Amino acid sequence: MTIHENSEKKAVLLAVLAHPDDETFGVGGTLAYYAKRNVKVDLVCATNGEAGLVDAEYLKGFDSIAERRISELNCAAKVLGIDRVHLLNYHDSGMPGAIENRHPQALAVAPVKEVAHKIAHLIRQIKPQVILTHDPIGGYQHPDHIATHNATVEAFHLAGSGKFEDGLATHQTQKIYYHVMPKKMLRFWLRIMPLLGKDPHKFGRNGDIDLPAIIAKGNFPVHVEVDIREVEDLKDKASICHLSQLGGGAPRRGLLSWLMRYYSMKEQYMRAYPPAEDGLFEKDLFSGVEF
Repeated sequence: MTIHENSEKKAVLLAVLAHPDDETFGVGGTLAYYAKRNVKVDLVCATNGEAGLVDAEYLKGFDSIAERRISELNCAAKVLGIDRVHLLNYHDSGMPGAIENRHPQALAVAPVKEVAHKIAHLIRQIKPQVILTHDPIGGYQHPDHIATHNATVEAFHLAGSGKFEDGLATHQTQKIYYHVMPKKMLRFWLRIMPLLGKDPHKFGRNGDIDLPAIIAKGNFPVHVEVDIREVEDLKDKASICHLSQLGGGAPRRGLLSWLMRYYSMKEQYMRAYPPAEDGLFEKDLFSGVEF
């Protein structure tokens, strides 16, 4: 039964993500889409997003990068209709090889079980029917995305198990999905970058993403596509909240931006639990959920 067939019931969706901005640039359309349909949407953000450089103008009035990033997260959450943001307060680990990898509070070096226990406790409090998180390679091999994925999968099982004791009743979430990057968009950039004189092994704002490696490793099946065109404006408004990431101003316009937007109008997910049979394609993240 989908939420559209059972709208009088209160559906609950939990997104467990690594950084402030993952809730917007990755799955923002999906979160806004379900919030608009009276689904209670909660977010667990594992780090405070302090890795990387932020222009001094965006730090005016803030004591740290982390404070700025959390402020941006709260702004975006309000726009998207997220009911509540839960912070785990780990340090952003940065990309592979970054000095932040060795920070003692970095998420990437935190014991998986420690992080999983925190997430499992929140799952029992929030009681979602559906959980979203990063895919096994962290989208573009970001250490924090991978760490969040690993901890969330373990927490998904722990929350429904008597083996984990935290004083709360067990809760077995019915479904867990991994957000996967749109293959068509990635292949588009793989073709277009050499024509623009750019190296596809140095993709992204900071040139630290190996696009061919992601395409080779990230061949995950797609079991659900969420068409986000009706909430496109909300995702755009939430993006503007993250000015320190955008470098200021609205998202770029022009042919390339239009093509990128075109390929991003459907956010894609792989169903990890219950295990998906070959050829499965669901209409809705809540398909088959019992309330």
